[in-house]
This record gives sequence, C-alpha cells and structure tokens, in this order.
Amino acid sequence: MEIWINPACSKCRGALHLLDEESASYTVRRYLEDAPSESEIRDVLERLGLEPWDITRTQEAVAGELGLKDWPRDADSRARWVRALSEHPKLIQRPIITADDGTAVVARTDEAVRDALGRRGLRTRRG
Repeated sequence: MEIWINPACSKCRGALHLLDEESASYTVRRYLEDAPSESEIRDVLERLGLEPWDITRTQEAVAGELGLKDWPRDADSRARWVRALSEHPKLIQRPIITADDGTAVVARTDEAVRDALGRRGLRTRRG
C-alpha cells in the first residue's frame, strides 16, 4: 500500500503512527515533492469513488487565487479540477492511502486508517 502525505500535516503523521502501530507494510509518497500526474489523480479518484472537488482543499490560498469555489462541479469541468490538483498538489486532501486491492481511502481519522487496514490486500509485517 502507498500513503500520500505532507510531513507537516498532523493528520498524516497520525496516520503513519497508526500504520506503524499496526505493523503495516507501506510506501510513503511525499506528494508535494513528487506531485501525482493527472492520470494518477484520476486513478485515485476512481479508487475512492469520489470526484476531484471532493478531495480538494478549498481553504488553501491557491484555491482562492484560482477561484475554485466558483468552478462548476460537473462532468464537463472534471478535467479542469484534475489538472488543478496535479499542478497544485497542495490542494489535494491528505493523507490518501491506496491499497493493493485497488481501493483507496482519505485517511483523516483513525477510523479511516483502520478501515484501510481491514481491506483485502493490505498485509502487515507480522504476516
């Protein structure tokens, strides 16, 4: 499994702590340094079952600069939102855990992290 994090984010640090407590095997992606491509964002959105505006941090300064609050939230605007997330990864909600079984979760709570750990395809170091 992979977890997209911002090391400065307390929710990300909390998720990593819980994963470590559970001896989960995972890879860390610092998505601000290694920004996901539009294709990767579309893949994560499909895994999450969400739309790009559902994982957008609209309170970020860059969101205001782009005027995201006024952008339409419809199928015709989806590509524009995905492009914005790829070009401005700070807008992506975090942390996001992607699992080997093809699912993903926005892991902002301990419950969400535990949900990810309980999904098929997540193996622990303990075996």
